[in-house]
Amino acid sequence: MEKTTGAEQEQTAIKTGRRSFLVAAGAVGAGLLLKPGYAGAADAPEVTGARIGFVGQTDAAPLIIAKEKGYFAKQGLKDIELVKLPSYAVIRDNLELGTDNGGIDGSMILRPIGFLMALGTITKGNKKVPMYVPLQLNIDGQGITISNEFRSEDPRLDSSPIKAKVEKAKSQSRRYKFASTFPGGTSDLMMRYWLAAGGIDPDSDVESLIVPAGQLVANMKVGNLSGFCVGDPWHARAISEKTGYTALISGEMWRDHPEKALTLRADWSDKNPKATRAIVRAVIEAQQWCDVMTNREELAKILSGREYTNVAAADLLPRLKGTVDYGDGRVVQNSPYIMRYWKNNASYPYKSHDLWFLTENIRWGKLPPDFAQVRKVIDQVNREDVWRTAAKELGVPAAQIPKSTSRGVETFYPDKVKFDPKNPEAYLASLKIKRVTDIKVKRT
Repeated sequence: MEKTTGAEQEQTAIKTGRRSFLVAAGAVGAGLLLKPGYAGAADAPEVTGARIGFVGQTDAAPLIIAKEKGYFAKQGLKDIELVKLPSYAVIRDNLELGTDNGGIDGSMILRPIGFLMALGTITKGNKKVPMYVPLQLNIDGQGITISNEFRSEDPRLDSSPIKAKVEKAKSQSRRYKFASTFPGGTSDLMMRYWLAAGGIDPDSDVESLIVPAGQLVANMKVGNLSGFCVGDPWHARAISEKTGYTALISGEMWRDHPEKALTLRADWSDKNPKATRAIVRAVIEAQQWCDVMTNREELAKILSGREYTNVAAADLLPRLKGTVDYGDGRVVQNSPYIMRYWKNNASYPYKSHDLWFLTENIRWGKLPPDFAQVRKVIDQVNREDVWRTAAKELGVPAAQIPKSTSRGVETFYPDKVKFDPKNPEAYLASLKIKRVTDIKVKRT
């Protein structure tokens, strides 16, 4: 049984101020408003603002840069309000409310949250809340950090070296605790995959907990956690506080894997289709800015602000520039698993990736094994068509616009299991540790 710790319902609204106005004015002066994608009178958005939530991690960079660099203002969205929230549970709650009830119109999310809300599996009273996902924020750049108690076993990509220690603790009625940030979310599924690939059942051999990102390091420091999966800056903080070390960067497990996404309430988006495209255009431009490596130092400084991550730029910059200190003597320069926001189709929301996330939710008993329903909700929620339209309006070259909604077969490590989006049933059947048993594999 997964457990959820409490989280403050505190919100910090980041409103348009003098700095954002000057940045936007500078964009006008530099001629940026003459580029394709400018919201002129003919295609001006229906509204000039929206409330968009985020968690203070480096994954939120495109939203933050869209505000700080004037890309929202450029698209006619001068009143966009970024709302900092303490956890994904609080984001879910605020998305349920919507702005009419004091909540938010959209947010940075762990990829499957929008789909799970639409299905009504994670909402109050299991109410179905229609959502759209028109854009992905980033790929790669996450990781799994474990406590110093596992130094001698030295698990990395393969978790099996700690299996004997886990089994011994279990026999003594003392299960190790591993945490992620939302049940059925990206970090939860990656932590579960890592453990299970090494023969460790995340439900019966250890305790799988849900802890807000900002509380992970503190809980590990006092011995409440043995490991966690999350984005930065929490890995670097655990290392600097000598609490633990990074076993692996998530891209080692799944190369170029999808990470956070942007979701919008479907009712807001349907009412404001031009504003929806304007938001996507602004974020795409911000993503392109974020992936210019000479901008990464400035990016770290902006993200370090109290209203964003509230972490020193010096702690954010190394991993943003591809230097990964694992905290165990391994230091990798120019890591291929660096977080990317635009390159390698980082912005495009592949439907095949949504299928993997929901298939993993089926694997762990969080969804019934009904792939007809899964594919239906993917088609309802994934709005890659909005992304394509926005990209074309910006003049994005055709070579940078994916031709298919599927990225094809994906390979997971260390067990080299393959996920074919044409046959997710076969993928499920191949997995040794799972909660679902009634799987009908399609013949190929």
